Amino acid sequence: MKSVANRHPLSILDWYEKKFEIADGPIAAAGSCFAQHIGRHLKTSGFSYVDTEPSPHWMPAEAAPKFGYGIYSARFGNIYSPRQLLQLMDRALGVRQDDEIWRFRGGYVDPLRPTIEPPLETPEQVDVSRRLHLKNVALMFRLAKTFIFTLGLTETWINKDTGTAYPLCPGTNGGEFNPHKHELVNFDHQQIVSDLDAFISKFRANRPDGQIILTVSPVALMATATGGNVVVSSSYSKAVLRAAAGHLAGKHEFVDYFPSYEIIASPPMRSMFFEPDMREVNPYGISHVMEQFFSQHRPSKAHGFALAKNEPKVCRADAICDEILLEIMETQ
Repeated sequence: MKSVANRHPLSILDWYEKKFEIADGPIAAAGSCFAQHIGRHLKTSGFSYVDTEPSPHWMPAEAAPKFGYGIYSARFGNIYSPRQLLQLMDRALGVRQDDEIWRFRGGYVDPLRPTIEPPLETPEQVDVSRRLHLKNVALMFRLAKTFIFTLGLTETWINKDTGTAYPLCPGTNGGEFNPHKHELVNFDHQQIVSDLDAFISKFRANRPDGQIILTVSPVALMATATGGNVVVSSSYSKAVLRAAAGHLAGKHEFVDYFPSYEIIASPPMRSMFFEPDMREVNPYGISHVMEQFFSQHRPSKAHGFALAKNEPKVCRADAICDEILLEIMETQ
Protein backbone atom coordinates (compact mmCIF):
# COMPACT_ATOMS: atom_id res chain seq x y z
CA MET A 1 0.00 0.00 0.00
CA LYS A 2 1.37 3.41 -0.98
CA SER A 3 1.87 6.15 1.58
CA VAL A 4 -1.35 7.72 2.84
CA ALA A 5 0.24 10.92 4.05
CA ASN A 6 -1.01 13.04 1.16
CA ARG A 7 -4.31 11.31 0.54
CA HIS A 8 -7.73 12.33 1.74
CA PRO A 9 -9.11 9.65 4.12
CA LEU A 10 -12.07 8.93 1.87
CA SER A 11 -9.77 8.23 -1.08
CA ILE A 12 -8.28 5.23 0.74
CA LEU A 13 -10.41 2.42 -0.61
CA ASP A 14 -8.11 -0.61 -0.82
CA TRP A 15 -8.63 -1.64 2.79
CA TYR A 16 -9.73 -5.19 2.18
CA GLU A 17 -9.59 -8.03 -0.31
CA LYS A 18 -11.91 -10.92 0.44
CA LYS A 19 -10.51 -14.36 1.07
CA PHE A 20 -13.63 -16.26 0.04
CA GLU A 21 -17.20 -15.78 -1.19
CA ILE A 22 -20.03 -15.50 1.33
CA ALA A 23 -22.98 -14.96 -0.98
CA ASP A 24 -23.94 -18.60 -1.49
CA GLY A 25 -25.16 -19.47 2.00
CA PRO A 26 -26.79 -18.28 5.22
CA ILE A 27 -24.87 -15.71 7.30
CA ALA A 28 -25.04 -15.12 11.05
CA ALA A 29 -23.39 -12.37 13.07
CA ALA A 30 -22.55 -11.82 16.73
CA GLY A 31 -20.19 -9.87 18.93
CA SER A 32 -19.93 -6.52 20.64
CA CYS A 33 -22.40 -3.69 20.07
CA PHE A 34 -20.69 -2.77 16.77
CA ALA A 35 -21.77 -6.19 15.46
CA GLN A 36 -25.35 -4.92 15.47
CA HIS A 37 -24.52 -2.53 12.62
CA ILE A 38 -23.00 -5.37 10.59
CA GLY A 39 -26.03 -7.58 11.14
CA ARG A 40 -28.50 -4.84 10.25
CA HIS A 41 -26.72 -3.99 7.01
CA LEU A 42 -26.44 -7.64 5.99
CA LYS A 43 -30.14 -8.08 6.62
CA THR A 44 -31.15 -5.06 4.53
CA SER A 45 -28.67 -5.64 1.72
CA GLY A 46 -29.97 -8.82 0.21
CA PHE A 47 -27.90 -11.46 1.99
CA SER A 48 -29.39 -14.62 3.45
CA TYR A 49 -29.15 -13.37 7.02
CA VAL A 50 -29.97 -15.84 9.80
CA ASP A 51 -32.40 -14.80 12.54
CA THR A 52 -33.56 -17.86 14.47
CA GLU A 53 -35.46 -15.83 17.09
CA PRO A 54 -37.63 -13.36 15.18
CA SER A 55 -40.18 -11.30 17.04
CA PRO A 56 -43.70 -12.71 17.50
CA HIS A 57 -46.13 -11.67 14.79
CA TRP A 58 -48.28 -9.85 17.34
CA MET A 59 -45.47 -7.68 18.73
CA PRO A 60 -45.32 -4.05 17.48
CA ALA A 61 -42.13 -3.33 15.56
CA GLU A 62 -41.16 -0.49 17.90
CA ALA A 63 -41.36 -2.81 20.93
CA ALA A 64 -39.25 -5.65 19.47
CA PRO A 65 -35.77 -4.21 20.27
CA LYS A 66 -36.73 -3.83 23.94
CA PHE A 67 -37.00 -7.60 24.06
CA GLY A 68 -33.89 -8.31 21.98
CA TYR A 69 -35.70 -9.12 18.76
CA GLY A 70 -34.39 -8.12 15.35
CA ILE A 71 -30.95 -7.12 16.68
CA TYR A 72 -28.96 -10.34 16.62
CA SER A 73 -28.99 -13.69 14.79
CA ALA A 74 -30.44 -15.05 18.03
CA ARG A 75 -31.40 -13.27 21.24
CA PHE A 76 -28.00 -13.65 22.93
CA GLY A 77 -27.30 -9.94 23.39
CA ASN A 78 -23.82 -8.50 23.04
CA ILE A 79 -21.00 -11.06 23.15
CA TYR A 80 -17.85 -9.16 24.05
CA SER A 81 -15.22 -11.89 24.48
CA PRO A 82 -14.30 -15.16 22.75
CA ARG A 83 -14.77 -16.91 26.10
CA GLN A 84 -18.43 -15.82 26.10
CA LEU A 85 -18.82 -17.04 22.53
CA LEU A 86 -17.20 -20.40 23.24
CA GLN A 87 -19.34 -20.99 26.30
CA LEU A 88 -22.49 -20.01 24.39
CA MET A 89 -21.73 -22.66 21.79
CA ASP A 90 -21.07 -25.24 24.52
CA ARG A 91 -24.43 -24.45 26.13
CA ALA A 92 -26.22 -24.68 22.80
CA LEU A 93 -24.59 -28.07 22.14
CA GLY A 94 -25.57 -29.32 25.59
CA VAL A 95 -22.00 -29.86 26.83
CA ARG A 96 -22.17 -27.02 29.34
CA GLN A 97 -24.99 -26.01 31.63
CA ASP A 98 -25.39 -22.85 33.69
CA ASP A 99 -28.41 -22.63 35.97
CA GLU A 100 -27.57 -19.38 37.75
CA ILE A 101 -30.39 -16.82 37.79
CA TRP A 102 -30.11 -13.24 39.08
CA ARG A 103 -32.62 -11.13 40.95
CA PHE A 104 -33.19 -7.68 39.49
CA ARG A 105 -35.79 -4.99 40.26
CA GLY A 106 -38.37 -7.31 41.74
CA GLY A 107 -37.93 -9.93 39.04
CA TYR A 108 -35.34 -12.30 37.58
CA VAL A 109 -32.87 -12.16 34.68
CA ASP A 110 -30.51 -14.52 32.89
CA PRO A 111 -26.92 -13.54 33.93
CA LEU A 112 -25.67 -14.43 30.45
CA ARG A 113 -28.00 -11.95 28.73
CA PRO A 114 -29.21 -9.70 31.56
CA THR A 115 -30.31 -6.82 29.33
CA ILE A 116 -32.08 -8.81 26.61
CA GLU A 117 -35.54 -8.17 28.05
CA PRO A 118 -37.26 -6.74 31.14
CA PRO A 119 -37.02 -8.89 34.30
CA LEU A 120 -39.33 -11.92 34.32
CA GLU A 121 -41.62 -12.72 37.22
CA THR A 122 -40.21 -16.09 38.26
CA PRO A 123 -36.96 -18.09 37.96
CA GLU A 124 -38.94 -20.76 36.10
CA GLN A 125 -39.79 -18.25 33.36
CA VAL A 126 -36.10 -17.38 32.99
CA ASP A 127 -35.26 -21.07 32.71
CA VAL A 128 -37.90 -21.68 30.02
CA SER A 129 -36.76 -18.62 28.08
CA ARG A 130 -33.13 -19.73 28.30
CA ARG A 131 -33.84 -23.28 27.12
CA LEU A 132 -35.78 -22.03 24.10
CA HIS A 133 -33.04 -19.52 23.36
CA LEU A 134 -30.29 -22.16 23.39
CA LYS A 135 -32.27 -24.35 20.98
CA ASN A 136 -32.42 -21.38 18.62
CA VAL A 137 -28.70 -20.73 19.05
CA ALA A 138 -27.95 -24.35 18.15
CA LEU A 139 -30.11 -23.93 15.04
CA MET A 140 -28.23 -20.75 14.15
CA PHE A 141 -24.88 -22.55 14.27
CA ARG A 142 -26.25 -25.40 12.13
CA LEU A 143 -27.66 -23.04 9.51
CA ALA A 144 -24.89 -20.45 9.20
CA LYS A 145 -22.33 -21.21 6.53
CA THR A 146 -20.61 -17.90 7.31
CA PHE A 147 -20.29 -16.58 10.84
CA ILE A 148 -19.14 -12.99 11.41
CA PHE A 149 -17.79 -12.25 14.88
CA THR A 150 -16.87 -8.77 16.13
CA LEU A 151 -14.35 -8.88 18.95
CA GLY A 152 -14.96 -6.19 21.54
CA LEU A 153 -13.19 -6.57 24.89
CA THR A 154 -10.44 -8.42 26.72
CA GLU A 155 -11.73 -7.46 30.19
CA THR A 156 -14.30 -9.98 31.37
CA TRP A 157 -15.86 -10.81 34.74
CA ILE A 158 -15.62 -14.50 35.60
CA ASN A 159 -17.33 -16.71 38.17
CA LYS A 160 -14.41 -18.31 40.03
CA ASP A 161 -16.35 -21.48 40.87
CA THR A 162 -17.91 -22.23 37.48
CA GLY A 163 -15.65 -20.35 35.06
CA THR A 164 -18.69 -18.64 33.58
CA ALA A 165 -17.86 -15.46 31.64
CA TYR A 166 -20.43 -12.70 32.12
CA PRO A 167 -21.25 -9.93 29.64
CA LEU A 168 -21.47 -7.47 32.56
CA CYS A 169 -20.05 -7.25 36.05
CA PRO A 170 -22.41 -8.90 38.57
CA GLY A 171 -24.43 -6.21 40.33
CA THR A 172 -24.64 -3.99 37.25
CA ASN A 173 -27.91 -5.27 35.83
CA GLY A 174 -28.83 -7.94 38.32
CA GLY A 175 -27.18 -10.17 40.85
CA GLU A 176 -24.76 -9.08 43.57
CA PHE A 177 -21.04 -8.61 43.25
CA ASN A 178 -19.04 -10.86 45.56
CA PRO A 179 -15.25 -10.39 45.51
CA HIS A 180 -14.81 -13.95 46.78
CA LYS A 181 -16.89 -15.33 43.93
CA HIS A 182 -16.28 -12.96 41.03
CA GLU A 183 -13.00 -11.83 39.50
CA LEU A 184 -11.86 -9.68 36.62
CA VAL A 185 -9.81 -11.39 33.92
CA ASN A 186 -8.02 -9.31 31.32
CA PHE A 187 -7.36 -11.91 28.65
CA ASP A 188 -3.97 -11.96 26.93
CA HIS A 189 -3.16 -12.87 23.34
CA GLN A 190 -2.66 -16.56 24.03
CA GLN A 191 -5.97 -16.89 25.89
CA ILE A 192 -7.90 -15.10 23.15
CA VAL A 193 -6.35 -17.29 20.45
CA SER A 194 -7.02 -20.44 22.46
CA ASP A 195 -10.71 -19.59 22.99
CA LEU A 196 -11.24 -18.60 19.36
CA ASP A 197 -9.46 -21.71 18.10
CA ALA A 198 -11.67 -23.89 20.28
CA PHE A 199 -14.77 -22.13 18.97
CA ILE A 200 -13.58 -22.46 15.36
CA SER A 201 -13.07 -26.21 15.79
CA LYS A 202 -16.56 -26.71 17.21
CA PHE A 203 -18.13 -24.47 14.58
CA ARG A 204 -16.53 -26.51 11.80
CA ALA A 205 -17.54 -29.76 13.48
CA ASN A 206 -21.17 -28.58 13.23
CA ARG A 207 -20.74 -27.07 9.78
CA PRO A 208 -17.76 -28.64 7.92
CA ASP A 209 -18.04 -26.11 5.08
CA GLY A 210 -18.35 -23.20 7.51
CA GLN A 211 -16.29 -20.05 7.20
CA ILE A 212 -15.63 -17.25 9.66
CA ILE A 213 -14.96 -13.54 9.31
CA LEU A 214 -13.37 -11.84 12.30
CA THR A 215 -13.34 -8.11 12.88
CA VAL A 216 -12.46 -5.85 15.81
CA SER A 217 -14.85 -3.21 17.11
CA PRO A 218 -13.50 0.35 16.76
CA VAL A 219 -15.61 1.45 19.75
CA ALA A 220 -13.26 2.29 22.61
CA LEU A 221 -13.73 1.17 26.21
CA MET A 222 -16.04 3.40 28.24
CA ALA A 223 -14.44 2.34 31.51
CA THR A 224 -11.81 -0.09 32.75
CA ALA A 225 -11.91 -2.28 35.84
CA THR A 226 -8.14 -2.64 35.91
CA GLY A 227 -7.60 0.62 37.80
CA GLY A 228 -5.49 2.03 35.01
CA ASN A 229 -6.05 4.73 32.43
CA VAL A 230 -9.01 3.85 30.23
CA VAL A 231 -7.23 4.96 27.02
CA VAL A 232 -4.24 2.76 27.79
CA SER A 233 -6.55 -0.14 28.68
CA SER A 234 -8.49 0.34 25.46
CA SER A 235 -5.26 0.32 23.42
CA TYR A 236 -4.20 -2.92 25.07
CA SER A 237 -7.57 -4.52 24.40
CA LYS A 238 -7.72 -3.59 20.73
CA ALA A 239 -4.08 -4.58 20.14
CA VAL A 240 -4.56 -8.03 21.66
CA LEU A 241 -7.82 -8.67 19.78
CA ARG A 242 -6.40 -7.43 16.50
CA ALA A 243 -3.29 -9.58 16.83
CA ALA A 244 -5.34 -12.66 17.68
CA ALA A 245 -7.71 -12.12 14.74
CA GLY A 246 -4.78 -11.68 12.36
CA HIS A 247 -3.06 -14.79 13.68
CA LEU A 248 -6.13 -16.96 13.14
CA ALA A 249 -6.88 -15.51 9.72
CA GLY A 250 -3.35 -16.45 8.73
CA LYS A 251 -3.65 -19.92 10.23
CA HIS A 252 -6.95 -21.02 8.66
CA GLU A 253 -7.91 -20.73 5.00
CA PHE A 254 -11.57 -20.51 6.00
CA VAL A 255 -11.04 -17.59 8.43
CA ASP A 256 -10.85 -14.02 7.12
CA TYR A 257 -10.22 -10.67 8.79
CA PHE A 258 -12.17 -7.53 7.90
CA PRO A 259 -10.56 -4.26 9.13
CA SER A 260 -13.47 -2.41 10.77
CA TYR A 261 -11.10 -1.14 13.46
CA GLU A 262 -8.50 0.23 11.04
CA ILE A 263 -11.05 1.90 8.77
CA ILE A 264 -12.36 3.92 11.72
CA ALA A 265 -9.51 4.30 14.20
CA SER A 266 -6.23 4.33 12.26
CA PRO A 267 -4.26 7.64 12.20
CA PRO A 268 -4.89 8.38 8.48
CA MET A 269 -8.61 8.64 9.25
CA ARG A 270 -7.95 11.59 11.61
CA SER A 271 -10.76 10.60 14.00
CA MET A 272 -13.30 11.90 11.50
CA PHE A 273 -15.65 8.98 12.08
CA PHE A 274 -15.98 9.32 15.84
CA GLU A 275 -18.75 11.10 17.69
CA PRO A 276 -17.73 14.07 19.92
CA ASP A 277 -17.21 11.65 22.81
CA MET A 278 -14.32 10.15 20.76
CA ARG A 279 -15.69 6.69 21.47
CA GLU A 280 -18.85 5.98 19.52
CA VAL A 281 -18.72 5.68 15.73
CA ASN A 282 -20.87 8.20 13.89
CA PRO A 283 -23.32 7.19 11.11
CA TYR A 284 -20.91 8.28 8.38
CA GLY A 285 -18.26 5.95 9.78
CA ILE A 286 -20.66 3.03 9.94
CA SER A 287 -21.73 3.59 6.35
CA HIS A 288 -18.10 3.91 5.21
CA VAL A 289 -17.14 0.65 6.91
CA MET A 290 -20.03 -1.21 5.34
CA GLU A 291 -19.30 0.24 1.91
CA GLN A 292 -15.80 -1.27 2.11
CA PHE A 293 -17.28 -4.62 3.08
CA PHE A 294 -19.90 -4.59 0.34
CA SER A 295 -17.36 -3.54 -2.27
CA GLN A 296 -15.96 -7.07 -1.87
CA HIS A 297 -19.02 -9.03 -0.80
CA ARG A 298 -22.23 -8.84 -2.80
CA PRO A 299 -25.24 -11.14 -2.43
CA SER A 300 -26.08 -13.57 -5.18
CA LYS A 301 -28.54 -12.56 -7.86
CA ALA A 302 -31.09 -14.77 -6.19
CA HIS A 303 -31.17 -12.45 -3.22
CA GLY A 304 -30.55 -9.17 -5.03
CA PHE A 305 -28.29 -6.32 -3.99
CA ALA A 306 -30.36 -3.72 -2.19
CA LEU A 307 -27.78 -1.46 -0.56
CA ALA A 308 -27.38 1.04 -3.35
CA LYS A 309 -31.11 1.48 -3.94
CA ASN A 310 -32.86 0.95 -0.64
CA GLU A 311 -30.34 1.49 2.13
CA PRO A 312 -29.61 5.13 2.98
CA LYS A 313 -25.98 6.15 2.81
CA VAL A 314 -26.18 7.22 6.44
CA CYS A 315 -28.13 5.44 9.14
CA ARG A 316 -28.30 6.36 12.78
CA ALA A 317 -25.73 4.75 15.04
CA ASP A 318 -28.30 3.31 17.41
CA ALA A 319 -26.60 0.11 18.58
CA ILE A 320 -27.48 -1.07 22.06
CA CYS A 321 -24.31 -1.09 24.15
CA ASP A 322 -24.32 -2.57 27.63
CA GLU A 323 -21.31 -0.43 28.57
CA ILE A 324 -23.66 2.54 28.88
CA LEU A 325 -24.77 1.00 32.17
CA LEU A 326 -21.28 1.59 33.55
CA GLU A 327 -21.59 5.31 32.88
CA ILE A 328 -25.03 5.37 34.53
CA MET A 329 -23.67 3.66 37.63
CA GLU A 330 -20.79 6.12 37.93
CA THR A 331 -23.19 9.06 37.98
CA GLN A 332 -25.44 7.61 40.68
